[in-house]
Amino acid sequence: MAVVAVWKCDRDGKMFENKKDAEEHDKMLELAANITSLLETHIDGLDEDASEAIGLLLAERREALAKACKGKPSVLLEEPSVDSDNTDNVTPLTAQA
Repeated sequence: MAVVAVWKCDRDGKMFENKKDAEEHDKMLELAANITSLLETHIDGLDEDASEAIGLLLAERREALAKACKGKPSVLLEEPSVDSDNTDNVTPLTAQA
């Protein structure tokens, strides 16, 4: 029986094949949580689910958002590439014989 090392993100339970990807995902989720908190603090009447969705979207698109803030606002209108999705780094846990 082979032993496979995996890293689990304790914020959402996703599994990763390497520590670097797991830490990057965890940092993205922390940023999303902080953006959500900022929105809820400064925008009265914002639904909790909506603020969480906005926070997660902005955290996932942080690189495009940074480029937009530096003078290229059109990058926010581009669809994110498949590589920036990070779902390809997630490994489902399955029993292997």
